[in-house]
Amino acid sequence: MSKYSIILPVYNGGEYVKQCISSICNQTLQDFNLLILDNNSTDGTVEWIKSLNEPRISVYTSQTNLGITGNWARVKDVTKNEFITLIGHDDILCPNYLADMSTLIAEHPKASLYQCHFEFIDADGNRMRKCKPMAEKQMGHEFLQAQFMHSLDSTGTGYMMRSADFDMLGGMPIEYPNLIFADYHLWLQLTLKSYKATSAAIGFQYRLHNSTSRLTNGELYQQAFQQYVYFISSLDKQYADVSRVVKEYGGNYLMFFCRSLSHRILKTPSHLRKIKVSQFIDKCRSYANLWIPGQPFEPMKKWEINIASKIDGFAPARKLFLLYKSISGRF
Repeated sequence: MSKYSIILPVYNGGEYVKQCISSICNQTLQDFNLLILDNNSTDGTVEWIKSLNEPRISVYTSQTNLGITGNWARVKDVTKNEFITLIGHDDILCPNYLADMSTLIAEHPKASLYQCHFEFIDADGNRMRKCKPMAEKQMGHEFLQAQFMHSLDSTGTGYMMRSADFDMLGGMPIEYPNLIFADYHLWLQLTLKSYKATSAAIGFQYRLHNSTSRLTNGELYQQAFQQYVYFISSLDKQYADVSRVVKEYGGNYLMFFCRSLSHRILKTPSHLRKIKVSQFIDKCRSYANLWIPGQPFEPMKKWEINIASKIDGFAPARKLFLLYKSISGRF
């Protein structure tokens, strides 16, 4: 039995999934199997995979499209090896990924989550930049602080964990619409069990293009954000270090999302949303009362939030503002 399972959920992977699977099969460390969760692809993805006749690959098909959350929910139900890693079908593992992670696990046997450094690539595979540097050892509250301070590049690809821990936590937290914030939820849970260990080596390439999170409308995104706020609030009551981080950095984090999600809601067509910008701002005030009671939180003093609230009900003004944002590259 292999030590590692690489898990690849996919729907209509096209040429990207071919590159992804090739990078997996070409690992210098061959002690793995590849579990592919196909979400009823219609572009020949499954047929191409089966044509490889690769004994390390197992394909789990679906007779219907389960949606992204339904497909990722299946990860906990398949038979996995001791350690697992999840990968997006458009991402690429460097040849040394598994070997470096194996070394990292040997050096940090008590860690509960493992990661490596990585590169961002564009839709055509061109290198864009390296991820922000990460410490070799990071405790749960430090991981959260880095997220709150925007000093961490974190993706759904590249993390490695024990299957037993993943299953014990219930797998991917599929209560998040389109899995937005679901990976942060899972990584934080795992890191709080012990700590996260990170290899200095570049282990994979993460593709930046129109991903699900970028295309998710403001209605679903703010629902996912609310879910994450309540999750952090529950941790605040359990861990003193998490509570300290929330009190010190939570206000700035809430203000960042108050601005960015106000604008995402603003550009979401009215028929696709049930919430106005002003209502979301009120929600952010309630989140602040939950996270940082007694601290000042005044979103309407931020002009980009203020103007988003005022023009929400006026279509011509909204279009002009969105055009300005698009031209200025502020989205």
